[in-house]
Amino acid sequence: MTEHSRSSSSKLSNNLRRQPKQHRGKARVEKILDAAAAVFDEVGYEAATTHLIAAKAGTAIGSLYQFFPDKAAIFKAMELRHAERVKAMWAEVDIPAIVQLPLRQMIHAIATAVADLFEQPVSRVVFVQFYLTREIFQSIDESMTQEAINFLASILKQRKPDLADDQYSLLAEVCVHSSNAVMLAALRSPQPQHRQQLTEQIEDLLVSYLEPHMGDSLFSNVMKVMICPHCRSPQLSKNGYRRGKQCYRCKDCGKQFVEGGRSLRR
Repeated sequence: MTEHSRSSSSKLSNNLRRQPKQHRGKARVEKILDAAAAVFDEVGYEAATTHLIAAKAGTAIGSLYQFFPDKAAIFKAMELRHAERVKAMWAEVDIPAIVQLPLRQMIHAIATAVADLFEQPVSRVVFVQFYLTREIFQSIDESMTQEAINFLASILKQRKPDLADDQYSLLAEVCVHSSNAVMLAALRSPQPQHRQQLTEQIEDLLVSYLEPHMGDSLFSNVMKVMICPHCRSPQLSKNGYRRGKQCYRCKDCGKQFVEGGRSLRR
């Protein structure tokens, strides 16, 4: 990720021709960006026009020009919005908690966060276009991929801190590039069922690859981590006893269960 991403929110504002101060103006900018994502996805960047984007957004072309002088400026704003969301996703990952989970659950937590990111039209289109028409990008480059590699390497190092530093980078690099390739195929698939199947395979792919290096069998002395049987969250609090067994309440979903995973009523 380039330096723009370290302050992407402010740079997105600076990229706009006019700064929206009220909620209505900010909502209009978001609507324009989502509409642009739909147009770029439907007809491609070259065929897209500001008139098509304005029509898709349901706004007058003059209103669009208040914020963006041309489609290049719109796409740059999409880049910045995607970078902002990626950094927010990384910041929300509770690394000390997930590194203690079983390997599949750890990968599932990361893969779910990424899948949620690509539910956003802007992020989905920016990701796809990066591999198809990289020449249109003004802010994002290969260094964003390197930041993703560094982020995953830091997670792997905290999970198993006795490997060589270059091993974490290598494992993370293979994971990021391979999952990006499958994700690209999934996002380009016109069939929702096939798209979902490909996305689900990313988790199996990463678990199989990391198992010899980060697998659960390597952690015989690691404390067993209790997780919620409903939402798989490790964020729990003890909640008394029931028939001699410890009760827990999940801080995320609020449901209760006893040691061993049997559910209780709220």
